[in-house]
Amino acid sequence: MDRAFYSEIKKILTNARDKVYQTANFTMVEAYWQIGKSIVKEQNGEERAEYGTGLLKELSKQMTQDFGRGFTVANLKNMRQFYLTFPNGYALRSELSWTHYRLLMRVENDNARQFYMDEAVKSQWSTRQLERQINTFFYERLLSSKNKEEEAMTLAKNARETMGRLFTCDPAETTDEEIAGI
Repeated sequence: MDRAFYSEIKKILTNARDKVYQTANFTMVEAYWQIGKSIVKEQNGEERAEYGTGLLKELSKQMTQDFGRGFTVANLKNMRQFYLTFPNGYALRSELSWTHYRLLMRVENDNARQFYMDEAVKSQWSTRQLERQINTFFYERLLSSKNKEEEAMTLAKNARETMGRLFTCDPAETTDEEIAGI
């Protein structure tokens, strides 16, 4: 059998499996978002209501009985927080896993969270890469370096303007006050 032929068949199957995995993964992410939305609705938005605490315990017990592991009170709280952090379900990204979203939920700054989400998709960050970038304050460092770059450009522009004024003024006709202002 021709190796190129087999390689083509293998690629088709691998791509199909990847697509199925990604579709199934995102379907679960959407389900967790919907569960979070339902919990918030049932609790009327109250985070610490006694009814809410009892609700999560009872829901956890029933879901674990019906669906198996993975529906602890802590996970249900994560699903609730997921909905609160990402209230627009249409903005969820199919390229990101539930673990990506759990990491993103820890980022308090909305702009930083959006940056990490966009970069994770664009750069195809694994969850470990995303976690490392968040823990090393990549967004903040990048923002700081951009601010320094802008500051340096402003200083350079001001220096050019000052030098321009120095070279265009006639010292014989310039007062001491004008020179001090330059």
